[in-house]
Amino acid sequence: MVIWVLAVASLLPELVLLGADLGLWGTHRWRSLAYQYAGFWAGLLGNWHPNYPAQPYVMFASYGFLHAGPVHFLVNAITLLSLGPPLAEALGPWRFLALYTVSLVGGAIGFAALSPAAAPMIGASGALFGLAGAFLAHEYNDRTTRQRSQWPVVQALVWLCLLNLALWWAMHGQLAWQTHLGGFISGWVFLMLFGRQRV
Repeated sequence: MVIWVLAVASLLPELVLLGADLGLWGTHRWRSLAYQYAGFWAGLLGNWHPNYPAQPYVMFASYGFLHAGPVHFLVNAITLLSLGPPLAEALGPWRFLALYTVSLVGGAIGFAALSPAAAPMIGASGALFGLAGAFLAHEYNDRTTRQRSQWPVVQALVWLCLLNLALWWAMHGQLAWQTHLGGFISGWVFLMLFGRQRV
């Protein structure tokens, strides 16, 4: 259930903004306003003036429920529905939600620390890379316990790096790889500390 709640929490804003983009309601400015008020702006951690007092704090979570369009949302939704169920079953709903939250915040921290971009960062991929990090951390632990080769873990890490590089190139440098890195590390660390059950 927690996975579907997260998916719907991302779907509803995208449906509202898509309808506005298509002229079904509101105005075409709704998407840009949503990004202005709920996207992650690294400058707000410096000397930028927020649109409302809590924005520098709220944006650490709100950015993860906005997307750049239906394709962006669908890719992230498919990833969530693929990676989420086994992790949620193993960790339980509350620890899974904690993993998702920690990864979401970790992704924002990674972006703030490593990206020079003045544009907003949006999307759930920080949290999703956190789920991937948790999966690989479990695999690492399992292979260490069984004294098996870590080569599959290394291969998966290389594949993720190549995927990010390819997407960064295809998107002309507009990929927030810093968010992916921050989320991945956060998910890995969370699983190491709190993932006691088998994934």
